[in-house]
This record gives sequence, structure tokens and C-alpha cells, in this order.
Amino acid sequence: MFTGIIEDKGKVVGIKKDIDSSQLTIVTPKIVSDAKLGDSIAVNGVCLTITHLTSEEMTVDVMPETVKVTTIHTLKLGDMVNLERAMSANGRFGGHIVSGHVDGVGTIRSKRPVSNAVYIEIEIPRELIENCIPKGSITIDGTSLTLFQVSSNTVTVSLIPHTYAETILGMKSVGDKVNIETDMLGKYVLYHLRKTDNTSNISMEFLKQNGF
Repeated sequence: MFTGIIEDKGKVVGIKKDIDSSQLTIVTPKIVSDAKLGDSIAVNGVCLTITHLTSEEMTVDVMPETVKVTTIHTLKLGDMVNLERAMSANGRFGGHIVSGHVDGVGTIRSKRPVSNAVYIEIEIPRELIENCIPKGSITIDGTSLTLFQVSSNTVTVSLIPHTYAETILGMKSVGDKVNIETDMLGKYVLYHLRKTDNTSNISMEFLKQNGF
């Protein structure tokens, strides 16, 4: 489990590709300083397992399903990636509940500075829009952000200078792809509502009336 608070930007220094899987080696002295084999690590929001460690580098394996549904397969040597270690039991919950299981890939449609912030508009798959609400949470390339606006096929987030500088989102350009994970709690609510039979009193209108 993660919180979407990026701890480091690592550099991809090794890529070993198979037919439908791959292996990445990433330089990140900060992350590996207390890591061990088998630890979970979020790489651009994708939960991966550390399979090899040195004093400055870690290696992670990427399974076929991850290659298929995330942007991991587009990484090139020299690319920077957002990194976050799994949340410790006594750590501060700075972001929101993030599983590291990417729901889909979005495309940056615009970036514009507004005062001390940068607004980023991202087109995401329509089936993910129903999981998004204004002022709700979303994870973009592993970064926990608050939804500023939601339309029929786009979401807009606002980045403060610290987030813009300390994550790879500041390096992204219009047209770039990003990993998207929508809010886990919202997904659970929608899933169970769809499974509820017609005799139940619980509906979307009931939840709205009761503050959900």
C-alpha cells in the first residue's frame, strides 16, 4: 500500500526486454538505503517488486499484464521515474490510499501556469471518469493529487511548485502518457452499488442525501 507522496526521482539505467515482459534497473540511492529484496516499490505508480539491489541501484521485474496496461513499456534509458516505498505502519498518511494497481493510461492535453500553480488537463478513458469527482483524489504517475475539474473525458489537477519540481510531472509535455489510478474507496462503492439488487434502499441518490 502506498500514499502517493513521491520520495525520489530515479534514473533508468538498465532495460532488459523479453517478448512480453521486461526488467528495469534504476539508480536511486535514497530508496535503496533501507530497502531489501522482495520489497514493494511504486515506479510511476506501478507496484513492482525489488529483485536485485546494490548500494545505489535496484532492479524490478515487469510482468506481461503490467506491460500491457501501463506506460512502463515506453521507458527509455535515461528516463526519470517517480518512486515511493510501501507505507510503513507508523508512517504519516500524507496522500490517499494508493494500491499501485494502475487503472489505465491518460494523455496530457494541456499545461498552463496560473499564479504559483500549474494546471494540467489529462484525457483519461471514459470508463474511469465515473470514478472521479471534483475535490476527490487521483493518482497520476504515482503522485497523489486533488481533482480540480472533471469533464466527460478529461480531468484537471493543480500542482504546487514543490510537486511540480519534485516529481516527473514537471518534466511531462503535452501529448505525453501518464499512469492513472482512480480513488480506491470510490471504486469499491461503485462496484457494490452495481452488485446490489433492486430491493436495496441504497442508491446513488441515497448516498448523496447522506453526505457521501
